[in-house]
Amino acid sequence: MIISRTPLRVSLAGGGTDLASYYRTRGGGEVVSAALDRYVYVLVNEKFDQDIRVSYSRTAEYVRRVEDVNHPMVREAMRTTGVTEAVEIVTVSDIPAEGTGLGSSSSFAVGILNALWAFRGQLKSPRELAEEACRIEIEHLGEPSGKQDQYAAAFGGLRHYTFLPDDSVSVEPLPLSRAETERFEGYLSLYYTGTTRRSGQILGEQNRRSNENVPALDRLRDLAGRTREAILAGDYEGVGRLLEEGWELKKTLSSGISNGAIDTMYSKAREAGALGGKVTGAGGGGFLLVVAPPGKSPQVAEALSGHRHLPVRISNEGSRIVFVGR
Repeated sequence: MIISRTPLRVSLAGGGTDLASYYRTRGGGEVVSAALDRYVYVLVNEKFDQDIRVSYSRTAEYVRRVEDVNHPMVREAMRTTGVTEAVEIVTVSDIPAEGTGLGSSSSFAVGILNALWAFRGQLKSPRELAEEACRIEIEHLGEPSGKQDQYAAAFGGLRHYTFLPDDSVSVEPLPLSRAETERFEGYLSLYYTGTTRRSGQILGEQNRRSNENVPALDRLRDLAGRTREAILAGDYEGVGRLLEEGWELKKTLSSGISNGAIDTMYSKAREAGALGGKVTGAGGGGFLLVVAPPGKSPQVAEALSGHRHLPVRISNEGSRIVFVGR
């Protein structure tokens, strides 16, 4: 039996510039993101018979051939790793599996690849897992996805990613001490909007509008670099103001990124003392990330009291194997 644990993530700046339609034509994209201490777990166990059992949030599948597996990521991961029979795969997530904007689908992609390779006795590097997950999600399955989620899930930590025109990715850690990390975490909170969404439609529209979105995306890329510098300088109030600037830009990329309910939430947070924020992921639902001075956090929490609050804790670990047994 093998169990992998893979973090979810929150993107702080530069989202949208990790799409190939942008970074291949504009000299590269940049994203700053942080892995969270909320995880996707994948268990892989050898079955006595030759059948395949796959259990995930919606259903359980019992099939005889890998070609008959309905879950596309499970099917392609099994094909890629060569684990194609006599196996049971079970997934569990700390956060609802889809539509939260925390990168759960890519965390699952990285996690299942890690677990299946370990089941075969091979340990892959974070870069190998990220590249393989990107190849399956973007090329094999045709998802209109960027690359940031797969890399954040594989590497973990607080990092700055550069997506280069040749499709390579530069990964730079933002080294903060434990005390400084805790101070930064004190400025960050997540509030559940109460709705989930499928990111494909929003990202698909962004891809189609890539040419007209170039000026806004250029500014979002620059914001990623400025956010990196603010974090390294310990200017977390500056990070909040940069997120405010980025949120206003992000809303221009697609019609589905915000809505009346999200705008109301955001306005309440700002009126209560938040410096800035954004909806996680592609937008349209999921979580609202809020940046507020610690002294203002109680007022923000009171203003958003009807929404579930999730404190932000940064995980320094990417996808890893946490259990190996017979």
